[in-house]
Amino acid sequence: MKKILVTGGCGYIGSHTVLDLVGYGYEVISVDNNARSNTRLLQGVEKITGKKIKNYKVDLCDFDDTHAIFAENDDIAAVIHFAAYKAVGESVERPLLYYHNNLTSLINLLRCIEEYSTPHFVFSSSCTVYGNPDSIPVTEETPQKPAESPYGSTKQMGETIIQEFSRTSKTKCILLRYFNPAGAHPSGMMGELPIDRPQNLTPVITQTAVGKIPLLTVHGNDYPTRDGSCLRDFIHVCDLAHAHTLAVQYLMDKKPTAPCEIFNLGTGEGITVLEAIRAFEEVNQVKLNYLIGPRRAGDVVAIYANKEKAEKLLGWKPKFTLKDIMSTAWKWEKQLQEDETFFSKQNSRLN
Repeated sequence: MKKILVTGGCGYIGSHTVLDLVGYGYEVISVDNNARSNTRLLQGVEKITGKKIKNYKVDLCDFDDTHAIFAENDDIAAVIHFAAYKAVGESVERPLLYYHNNLTSLINLLRCIEEYSTPHFVFSSSCTVYGNPDSIPVTEETPQKPAESPYGSTKQMGETIIQEFSRTSKTKCILLRYFNPAGAHPSGMMGELPIDRPQNLTPVITQTAVGKIPLLTVHGNDYPTRDGSCLRDFIHVCDLAHAHTLAVQYLMDKKPTAPCEIFNLGTGEGITVLEAIRAFEEVNQVKLNYLIGPRRAGDVVAIYANKEKAEKLLGWKPKFTLKDIMSTAWKWEKQLQEDETFFSKQNSRLN
């Protein structure tokens, strides 16, 4: 079995990708400092697969600790890099934190990849690199506009760093620009697990539905979209995870025609925030308490993907629908509620 290092393996997309990789026979090791995650999602992987996943609790901004992982695992066949801070709003409020964390960790990782001649590298990029595009859907060749947030800027800079690195390195690289990950594993054992108040729409919706969040705010209804709310391309996390497995296989099969290739990962369909809310209500028969608020700094007005390149070269095609996203997310949220109730009762008995 070829060994894959997944950074941010305890996170939302990282853990689902670990699950997918294990399902296709890869040996996976994870690194995550757990600053904004915990090992619960990896435990979900282990329950589903029956395999223990080794996780190094390491901050990639520390070069020596990062180097030690490669020294202990000098047979890593590919690295998939998820580890980064990702909250758009927070990045606007704390830009230096985002530039330091997201870029320092990437550079340290690439230094180790170069030293140990790791042959393949897959980078978790984002549609935020397109800024507010002049036209949609966006293709991989769509000109990039200024990023709307420091988070988006770190992804633009990260892509530039990797592209420059690949020109002089033997490592083959792929940049995966994905759109709006959402939903949860159909088993209900894994899903998005925000540490504090969630930043992404779907967990805000589910937490509003269970009462954790008393009121959902839609940030603006005066945008030039069909109902005035921002328009996004929501992609199920399991579809997104599988694309990473396919990207690794693509690299290992020596199919790349360039040192660094770029792929959009989205459904190719734009959904507004208000349409997503209505889809959740319809699928789960739950009424949400929400209001229209002011626009939010850093938000892109409208964006969705042209996915033809990923379909043609990676053989990737999304299988899950918007209704699947909302039903699996709700199943996961209810599982979290059951767990919290169980542990609360256990603690009451102990006390």
